[in-house]
Amino acid sequence: MTSALHPPCDEGVIRASPCPDQPAPRKRLALAATVLGSSMAFIDGSVVNVALPAMRTALKADAGEVQWIVNAYLLLLGALVLIGGSAGDRYGRRRVFVLGVVLFGLASLGCALAPDAGWLIAARAGQGIAAALLVPASLAILGATFSDAERGGAIGAWAGFGAVTAAIGPVLGGWLVDHVSWRAIFLINLPLAAATVWLALAAVRESRDPDVDRLDWLGAGLAATGLGAVTWGLTAIGERGWGSLAVWAALAVGAALLAAFVVSQAREKHPMMPLSLYRSRTFSGANLLTLALYFGLTGALFFLPFELIARHGYSAAGAGATLLPLSLVMGTLSGVAGKAADRFGARPMLTIGPIVAGVGFALLGAPWLGGGYWTGVLPAMLVLAVGMTISVAPLTSTVMGAVAASHAGVASGVNNAVARIAGLLAVAVLGLVYFAPGPQGYPWVMGISAAAAVAAGIVGALMIEAKQATRAG
Repeated sequence: MTSALHPPCDEGVIRASPCPDQPAPRKRLALAATVLGSSMAFIDGSVVNVALPAMRTALKADAGEVQWIVNAYLLLLGALVLIGGSAGDRYGRRRVFVLGVVLFGLASLGCALAPDAGWLIAARAGQGIAAALLVPASLAILGATFSDAERGGAIGAWAGFGAVTAAIGPVLGGWLVDHVSWRAIFLINLPLAAATVWLALAAVRESRDPDVDRLDWLGAGLAATGLGAVTWGLTAIGERGWGSLAVWAALAVGAALLAAFVVSQAREKHPMMPLSLYRSRTFSGANLLTLALYFGLTGALFFLPFELIARHGYSAAGAGATLLPLSLVMGTLSGVAGKAADRFGARPMLTIGPIVAGVGFALLGAPWLGGGYWTGVLPAMLVLAVGMTISVAPLTSTVMGAVAASHAGVASGVNNAVARIAGLLAVAVLGLVYFAPGPQGYPWVMGISAAAAVAAGIVGALMIEAKQATRAG
């Protein structure tokens, strides 16, 4: 992922898992393993943004290759995260988690050793596959380790550490880029991966879901290839132009594959994305809202460091530090936002929050951005942080409350996948705008991000049912 935030609904995956009784010390070590594992993937996704200008220079990458350094990760993670969760249920959550962590470490080493952009893109794709295994498995392990009474504290510790890593990750990554090398941001994953594997093998008890007897490989393949073809087509427009036959062929093939994916989900006995969930207007609306809001968020936070470093003289660490207010405000006020959602209901929160975030995006594209951090960047980041804080807690509760309890886990997984696919599309589509000839690409990127967020607020007003007012997590 490329934002400074966890996707919505992570808590839903945790709460949807059963839990046998285990000794308290073992539970604490298991919590440490899941925190390290998920944070490793999360930090890597966020610090790459501030390193992209240095990567582009060092590897002599063109604009399309720069986009694919991020998109290769997002594509495989977004397309495979659902089947990755099912694989943990089928083959054992600890086994799949450890496999994902090991693969992530090896792929990180491949990134650090990359001699050219093509190698780096391939290694980033490997990281995406690994993250699709370890991220859902880490959440399911938490659910299988802690009882209902204990999960609040476990989720709080897990989310709190996630907020800390969200705050320090881009700054640390930027410092490494400035003072060591962009390759160092991948090398730090190796000791983290080793520690995570040791903790998982020592403390995590194996768990499975006996009801999962097969995986939807056809659906996963159609989703990955369809999204890949569409993303390649959109990215290639910048180099080949709208008149390219290859571009239109890729877009047409991608659309056909995605249509085939929907058909396969209707026919599959155990689909990775049950279409029956979309009979709920609120569930459909929440996912449409997620798509629009996280499209804007990922697009803004992907191109902001580029703009600050390339045009306003920021160091990589300085550009990373501009994201601190977003993480700190959300970490501090998310509990308050959750209580407000309980009191006022989800609909007003999911109407106001995205619109406020849209104002923040618009301010990030204003002419005075280069006037200095305190007057140009900070006010916009604070407005954006408030808007996202208002939005995320009721979004989680709405998704969880829109389906039966037996479907809470898969509903959470679908919403997380939607958030990541939104990021994939944002980098591909907005890259056409940002890397176009001329100096006006960045303001247009922020304007489109703002429009997407306002559209998300309109969806919240029209499609979220008023009764979705209580938090499920």
